[in-house]
Amino acid sequence: MKHTVVKFIIFAALILLVPLIFSGGYMMNVLVFVGINTMLAVALNLLLGFTGQISLGQAAFFGLGAYVSGVLTASHSVNPWLAMVIAAISIGLIAFFIGFPILKLKGHYLAMATLGLGIIVYIIFNETVELTGGPSGLSGIPNLSLGNLAFDNDYKNYYLIWTFTLVIMLLSINLVNSRIGRALRAIHDSEVAARVMGVNARLLKVQVFTLSAVVSSLAGSLYAHTMTFISPASFGFNFSIELVTMVIIGGLGSIYGSFLGAVLLTLLPEILRAFQDYDIVIYGLLLILMTMFMPGGLVLGIPGLVSRLMPKKPVERGEHA
Repeated sequence: MKHTVVKFIIFAALILLVPLIFSGGYMMNVLVFVGINTMLAVALNLLLGFTGQISLGQAAFFGLGAYVSGVLTASHSVNPWLAMVIAAISIGLIAFFIGFPILKLKGHYLAMATLGLGIIVYIIFNETVELTGGPSGLSGIPNLSLGNLAFDNDYKNYYLIWTFTLVIMLLSINLVNSRIGRALRAIHDSEVAARVMGVNARLLKVQVFTLSAVVSSLAGSLYAHTMTFISPASFGFNFSIELVTMVIIGGLGSIYGSFLGAVLLTLLPEILRAFQDYDIVIYGLLLILMTMFMPGGLVLGIPGLVSRLMPKKPVERGEHA
């Protein structure tokens, strides 16, 4: 437990010191998105990596959080912090009630059901023009503020987003190391065996699904108040697939793996822009190679790669005698 606390404190300190390196500019804006994507990857990892329930509609909850906060603040002048709470509670209730029928399904049937949910929500965003602005998007969303402190630039938004992200990571680490976390792993390994051992698998899956939706909603609200403009294009099927890729590449069943996956898949497209027409080819090849040679994700692959590159200590005679 002490080791876990020390590791998190070091991680949090490094994250909070990053703006000293990138004092501003475009890179700070990208790092804000790394924080949002980390929140989303952690939320999905709780569901996919720890509980073994695949979801291809995570972008729907992300979008719902953004639009509920955006509409309430831009169209009805609701306080942004209150709008975030309303969004989280309402989307949590939606996830809880639809979770019971959806999570009865397994495997590719569950994947198709969550995919359908994401598509339905995406169509609603596009078609309800009077409410959401439709394909043209919704503008006029205010920044968050605390008294006279307005989070209206990348530097301030970085600390705002990463404060939320670090809190969510800490709570998630505590959750997965608790009795509930062991029950989630048991469901992942064998739901039948978990039920035999007294785990209420159905209720626990719905609760994790709801928690994942609430965290995604919170990320969506922060995204809306950071960007001050949202459109349906940001919450489509492609983004759900990108989130699944972040979790798999970073490492299933690892909170820090979610961070690594979010860093890689947020920064890599920006780095590859220099290759112009070949960027998508290089991007795809890198993902294929990582899947082949790092099947456990970055969180296991990096230490394994370092151990292979480090010179091995020669075995002296008589050491195994």
